[in-house]
Amino acid sequence: MTAAAPPPLQIRILPVTPLQQNCSLIWNEATKHAAFVDPGGDIEKLTGALEHFGLTLTRIWLTHGHFDHAGAAAELRERTGVAIEGPHRDDQFWLDQIEDGARRYGVNGLRDVTPDRYLEDSDVLEFGGARFDVAHTPGHTPGHVVIHNAALKIAFVGDVLFAGSIGRTDFPRGDHGQLIASITTKLWPLGDDVTFVPGHGPTSTFGRERQSNPFVADRLTGYAGAETQAADIAAQRTTKRYT
Repeated sequence: MTAAAPPPLQIRILPVTPLQQNCSLIWNEATKHAAFVDPGGDIEKLTGALEHFGLTLTRIWLTHGHFDHAGAAAELRERTGVAIEGPHRDDQFWLDQIEDGARRYGVNGLRDVTPDRYLEDSDVLEFGGARFDVAHTPGHTPGHVVIHNAALKIAFVGDVLFAGSIGRTDFPRGDHGQLIASITTKLWPLGDDVTFVPGHGPTSTFGRERQSNPFVADRLTGYAGAETQAADIAAQRTTKRYT
């Protein structure tokens, strides 16, 4: 029996807010139903993209509670009636200070928000006939989650990992060791060929970051799949942010 073809999903990245946060627009080409991952702001830009592609929003997903990732979610829900899913409940304290955080950066129009559903590790999200798996990945924030689609080999990682870098951990309740553990135990096992959309900057693959990322390359973390190898301690000591 021939395996069913994956659903015809399209993805576009829409940078929003002065911080140029990567909001991802995903849609099913057959149904024209759409999902936003991390609608951080610029509400008219987001609704304009829906109109441009002829889409109806049916999902709003948040990876974490920082204002540039979640600031437009409340207004999108108000305009469309679509429920907000994510992040993990441990990020509610960030969601409660979106407006204050945005003002400090001179950004107006963003709103505090409480999700309709908090996400937990191993939760499953469904969209357009496709399965998206959830991993709780604390470190940058305590309630951060990553959303992964195995069939498409793509992950939306928020501010956990970047091309050539990792997320900051100097915010309240950030934890560098936790972040490294989240990357090596939750992201790397998904596969080297997985492309990830970070919260800022260009996309990359997990395999590329395992080879060359100056913070979490295998030589630094000792990651070797099911077994752990010896880390390069000298390289750790000379690597920024590795403690």
